[in-house]
Amino acid sequence: MLRILYAGSPDVAAKPLKEIAQSGKHIVVGVLTNPPSSQKRGKELIPTPVAQIAAEINSQGSGFYSTNPIQILTPNKLAEVYDTIKTLNPDILVCFAYGKIFSQAFMEMFPKGGINLHPSLLPLYRGCAPVPAAILNCDKETGITIQRIVKEMDAGNILLQTKIPLTGKETSQSLLQTVSDAGGELFLKVLDSIEAGTVSEVPQDSAKATYFGMMKKEDGLIDWQDSAVRIDAKIRAFVPWPGTFTTVGGTPLLIHESAVYGGEEQAEWATAKPGTVLGVDKKEGILIKTKKGILVAKNLQWQTKKAVNWKDFINGSRTFIGSVCE
Repeated sequence: MLRILYAGSPDVAAKPLKEIAQSGKHIVVGVLTNPPSSQKRGKELIPTPVAQIAAEINSQGSGFYSTNPIQILTPNKLAEVYDTIKTLNPDILVCFAYGKIFSQAFMEMFPKGGINLHPSLLPLYRGCAPVPAAILNCDKETGITIQRIVKEMDAGNILLQTKIPLTGKETSQSLLQTVSDAGGELFLKVLDSIEAGTVSEVPQDSAKATYFGMMKKEDGLIDWQDSAVRIDAKIRAFVPWPGTFTTVGGTPLLIHESAVYGGEEQAEWATAKPGTVLGVDKKEGILIKTKKGILVAKNLQWQTKKAVNWKDFINGSRTFIGSVCE
């Protein structure tokens, strides 16, 4: 059995942790996760999903964890927990969505090094937003890579890689869930092979590397000169962050869900300006003209109001049809 320090914070990293800990194949001696935070000022501090899963495993108190609970480490700076990590005597660092860079001194605490799950087919989409990148670029497939942790971001040797076909309907949220569902089993395969000494390491071809960095709020602005296909991809890619928006008469309007219109287009639509709200399809949603094709808006939100489905939106914004999104 390998002694594992698991590093991660968000929901997507919680399920793989649980599967590894409950597999009986290896031992999670500690988790490294972000400090508790509050969603609103003055509210109760909430542990990360990874910390919550570790606490749940400890509370169940079965097997190894009945006498050796998982240490939950929540440092602001990694140097704060070096001594504690050394006392845990970990063999390997397993990382998924932790969000911090590990120094050489930190990595020297792990005799078998570290492995990281990256949700792309490396060397494609190195960086912090590979899932939105694949959707935004209308890729036909993406994947999951388990790589060695090295000094250069996402440049480690590939230990395992699996493909995920894309249908053109995924959102970043749904695709991340797919990655999370597969992550535990993939980590276990690699951990088993490392323990057995049979792991195969394939260097990345850095000449083929592409990068997709941190997205900003302003990146969500819709350009109606794009095609309906590209705008729909952007809306799906930017769920839940940073979201996509346009303006109508100077008022920001968020579009949370969309589709490309497959119905018959009316002749008079051909001369409409991109961004024009053409009308509604009673089965599909609100129809908005783009440079190429028609976008169907299905879930919308004025900046100061709640998100609603398109029917409720139209009922509350009866002058919306005929207006122009900019």
